[in-house]
Amino acid sequence: MQRLPMSRFRDQSFNRLIPNILTMLALCAGMTSIRLGLIGHWDTALVAIALAAVLDSLDGRIARLLGSSSKFGAELDSLSDVICFGVAPALLLYLWSMRVADGVGWAICLMFAVCCSLRLARFNTKLENTDLPAWTGRFFVGVPAPAAAGLALTPMIASFAFGFDWVALPYVVGPVMVGVAALMVSRIPTFSFKRLRVPPRSVLPTMLGIGTLIVLVISIPWLTFLGIAGAYLISIPVSLFSYRRLARRRPVPEPVDATGATH
Repeated sequence: MQRLPMSRFRDQSFNRLIPNILTMLALCAGMTSIRLGLIGHWDTALVAIALAAVLDSLDGRIARLLGSSSKFGAELDSLSDVICFGVAPALLLYLWSMRVADGVGWAICLMFAVCCSLRLARFNTKLENTDLPAWTGRFFVGVPAPAAAGLALTPMIASFAFGFDWVALPYVVGPVMVGVAALMVSRIPTFSFKRLRVPPRSVLPTMLGIGTLIVLVISIPWLTFLGIAGAYLISIPVSLFSYRRLARRRPVPEPVDATGATH
């Protein structure tokens, strides 16, 4: 009987493996946040998800810098994002608040994780579409998974920042999760900061701003996270306006199916 040839990975330098290593570290951080939630360490669990978001923002950029982008890395990144920003936040919020609502609470948490998976699947299919104008690369379709996880967790962050007990009620957490899930699978264009370029004259102010943000995260983390979430929410209508203005100047071609009909 003839044996089928086995496909093998080509030899890779260690530097080209760094993006995938960062992705696996992000996945471990997301899984660790679930464990911390199971033992009631809510604040540390939030820090683990924040760490996963930082690592997620680095792996793609480093892959492009090293020229090591690959289909394998893209798929691994999406699988990691489902765990870190879909499953982990849903389980944390269920354990922290939504389990009081029994089946309804669990259904909402399931819906959030499913919407995150659908959003990432749509993102992967968009990567293969090379017919879109270059300017569309400045925008995501819908709220990206890391931002959605942060927005969904704002009730928990607010409880740490202000000590409010009412933000832990399912009547508060549930609508927030439903709203964020809807934003993930929506068609609303949101800013993508992956290709953001800093002009030479803005390098120093940008570095000062990042340094200030790091200091705020260290000194008043919960208020800083709430401020970041608020700023992102404000950016959504701004991104929608910017997208429509660019679309009027340089229209996006309508997709064409196999029969030649447009959609």
